[in-house]
Amino acid sequence: MREATVKAWVALRERCRRDAGMVTSEYAMGIIAAVGFALLLYEVVTSGQVKAELQSIVKRALSARM
Repeated sequence: MREATVKAWVALRERCRRDAGMVTSEYAMGIIAAVGFALLLYEVVTSGQVKAELQSIVKRALSARM
């Protein structure tokens, strides 16, 4: 009897420990991190120096002879 109870307890404990996915708070933190990274990337890409470099790359690509 004791062995069956221990096995049942272990099985229940293992079933409860399974991770089925993220909880709502983890989704929220993931979204906040993604938005923060997107804003940082947007600021870098739209800065004056990066914008000028991108424009020069496009100009060189469009003026290249084939």
